[in-house]
Amino acid sequence: MTTRSTELLRVAHTRPGVTRADAARLVGVGTGAATEIVARLAQQSLLAEAPAAPSGNRGRPTTVLVPHPAGPLVLAVAITHEAWRVDVVELGGKGLTSATGRHAGATWVAVTAAVTAAVEALQHAYVGRLRAMGVSLPGTVSPALRLTASNLGWDDVDLTPLWPGDVLAAGNDATLAATAESHRGAAADATVALHLRIEGGLGGAVVDHGRALLGARGAGGEFGHMPFGDPAVACPCGATGCWGTAVDGTALARLLGKPAPPDPVSYARRVIASPDPASRAAVRTVAAALGRGMAGLVNGLDADLVTLGGIGVDLLAAAPAEIDAAYRAGLMRVHRAAPPPVVPAALGDDGPIAGAAEEAWTRLLPELA
Repeated sequence: MTTRSTELLRVAHTRPGVTRADAARLVGVGTGAATEIVARLAQQSLLAEAPAAPSGNRGRPTTVLVPHPAGPLVLAVAITHEAWRVDVVELGGKGLTSATGRHAGATWVAVTAAVTAAVEALQHAYVGRLRAMGVSLPGTVSPALRLTASNLGWDDVDLTPLWPGDVLAAGNDATLAATAESHRGAAADATVALHLRIEGGLGGAVVDHGRALLGARGAGGEFGHMPFGDPAVACPCGATGCWGTAVDGTALARLLGKPAPPDPVSYARRVIASPDPASRAAVRTVAAALGRGMAGLVNGLDADLVTLGGIGVDLLAAAPAEIDAAYRAGLMRVHRAAPPPVVPAALGDDGPIAGAAEEAWTRLLPELA
């Protein structure tokens, strides 16, 4: 496939519903060349054209570029601390089918068995069309596709058995959610966006001009393991005083005198929604710890926007005053006149799986022929 064909496919993916004329302009080719490229892509069952929504204007009806009805698809997988989900995603980012299950407390072997069974069923449903997989995971993922999720006891596990095909991408859930927010969500117009996602611990990413900063070993964004928490509290990662232990479900349980919950995300949401005075006090404490840490990261990174995902969205809705007060108090004077806004992630809990789909399509598009 020529570079221009790949670029036109990429435009159709990133701008669903784009017209052929607009796609030609964005790729930098004339209308005649665009017509030829679209015809070739249609013959290859990669792209099609469909009537645009009526505009009320006179003249020839406009058509838009759409995924070919028999075209390639990708699988997007999100494995969280408590559940898993597999989506079939077409060009343009639209999900077609979804399979889900829960796994709280399960071994990696058990989770892998459940996910691969769902993948096999989808392969039968979409024979020959599933061409790549992207996976979102609650831990660090090495360039060799090995996962370490210390909070779950999954240490240096091999991710390649999840997908028998050639194109497999995998990444940390917060990092993938951050890239999705920058491409299609709340951070689309930000220059330097800081995304923080709280599940069983806290993760995040910095997206600089649309590019996530992954670090030398692909483990960048582990902000939950910065020493912003109580130095007396041990973290499963092996360190003490990690910020994640001060803002997640285990922090709420500790403040309420309860043992660490097996379902930290569901537990946190129950506590955050509770009207009980003790629960409300615990939520305010955790919210303040979140605000202080955000201030430290903004001071160090000079982000112009902060997006919150996971139970960070719940905390922002339940205790906005506590988060804001701690955030502003911790900011350097240079940031206080116009603090970077703190907003909920527009994609919500779909951020990681949307990011996984984007990563799969990014890897697949240059391979299509």
